[in-house]
Amino acid sequence: MILCAGESLIDMVPQDGAFRPLAGGAVYNTAIALGRLGRATGYLWPISRDPFGDQILAPLAEAGVNTDLCPRTDRLTTLALVTLTNGEARYSFYDEGSAGRMLVPGDIGPLPRTVTALFAGGISLVPDPCGATLEGLVAAHHARLPVMIDPNIRPFFVTDPEAYRARLARLLPMADVVKLSSDDLEWLHPDLAPEEAARRILATGPKLVLHTGGESGARAIWAGETVAVPAVRTTVADTIGAGDTFNAGVLASLDRQGLLSKDGIAAITPDQIRAALTLGAQAASVTVSRPGANPPWAHEMAASD
Repeated sequence: MILCAGESLIDMVPQDGAFRPLAGGAVYNTAIALGRLGRATGYLWPISRDPFGDQILAPLAEAGVNTDLCPRTDRLTTLALVTLTNGEARYSFYDEGSAGRMLVPGDIGPLPRTVTALFAGGISLVPDPCGATLEGLVAAHHARLPVMIDPNIRPFFVTDPEAYRARLARLLPMADVVKLSSDDLEWLHPDLAPEEAARRILATGPKLVLHTGGESGARAIWAGETVAVPAVRTTVADTIGAGDTFNAGVLASLDRQGLLSKDGIAAITPDQIRAALTLGAQAASVTVSRPGANPPWAHEMAASD
């Protein structure tokens, strides 16, 4: 089971001059996408007992995602007010004292042996106590489990850039796979070109650094020659959940190829990397073709790996 640890929230998405509440959150979207792609998936994040909590749980259940590790709480659900400019999403967060933000180590039980990989990231890595709790989770399990991290950096959400850079400097070396957008790389290393920045991060410990560039496709920086795949052309409704779905496609492909282990990722080949990037790009293209974070189901995907 691939365990996805990180935020779920309600995206308030513009619709007909008002806002429509949709369940979302970077790590939540990845969990939903993995479940829809037919992979055994678990989710870890506090879920509020408010009505939005029920709205968050329903798609997880529909996608077959295990939520046994999700603590329930009376704290309120995080809200993200979404604005769209030429299809590009921007967010304002309402998060103080929320269900997820107050996650502490005592909320996390022992991980079952069925957990075979760990995915973490998103805004849940930024504030405390939840950020420190997730850092501790990765630190406790990265020696045994393959770890993928996508920090999905939202600069306006980072109130202490120096502290967050320090956290990522501790976290990213513990990951086997790191996914970063062009914006992420620029934020982390503003003085470097994207591939040089990716190689700087690769040198700290990860086996794969995946660089997504929207319409320019995706690249994998690793010990060998850079592997690149083009973006899949489609009519874009919006970009909500695109990177999150890409992450799920990569993880699903690695899992299907029998590579989602420490040894498997360490011995990966260019063709295997290309297959993972391709499935990620194809899955993301479906998500951007329809409003909101609405990842594809397995039957909507062409065989690619």
